[in-house]
Amino acid sequence: MRQPEPLTIDDSLLLEKVKDGSTHAFNLLFEKYWEKAYSAAYKRLKNGEDAKDIVQEIFTKIWLNRQTHMIENFPAYLHVAIRNNVIKSLSKQKHFHPFFDILENIPEKNSQADANLLWKEFFKSYEELMESLPPKRQIIFRLRYQEDLSTKVISMKLGITRKTVQNQLGKAIETLRVSLLRILTIAIILITTS
Repeated sequence: MRQPEPLTIDDSLLLEKVKDGSTHAFNLLFEKYWEKAYSAAYKRLKNGEDAKDIVQEIFTKIWLNRQTHMIENFPAYLHVAIRNNVIKSLSKQKHFHPFFDILENIPEKNSQADANLLWKEFFKSYEELMESLPPKRQIIFRLRYQEDLSTKVISMKLGITRKTVQNQLGKAIETLRVSLLRILTIAIILITTS
């Protein structure tokens, strides 16, 4: 008798069997979603190896936590897991600024002049916000993201603990992210609707 195609098998049935330790059911689930998961990760990372690593890590965790972690909607779970792992992966990269990636979503149909204007306004607002940060926080942020120093090097350079550096970076990023995303969203809406 022929085995059913992975795409036709109900996710909840596969997940139930995975929970019971069925490697066959796990492999079917993997086959069913591998390509979709890889495409979603690759679209965000633009790096095949990193995308593969993320998908492998997600499925490994699913297998390792199969008896304790209940998944009700597998596509939704996968979507969130990919998004979270991509963010984690990007934040480890050297030149990642967590609030800049929204610029990639600006439609290409917009003229170069509009894009240049947006960038100028964005960086003007960025500098104003940087200047509004407490002096020590501003220094820490610039050392980390503009001079590309590690938190360990910054802590030694400034004579403070690494935890303090991390806390100050977290506060700076949160302030900038909230304010700059608001500015960018308004600018993008104006550009895309004009």
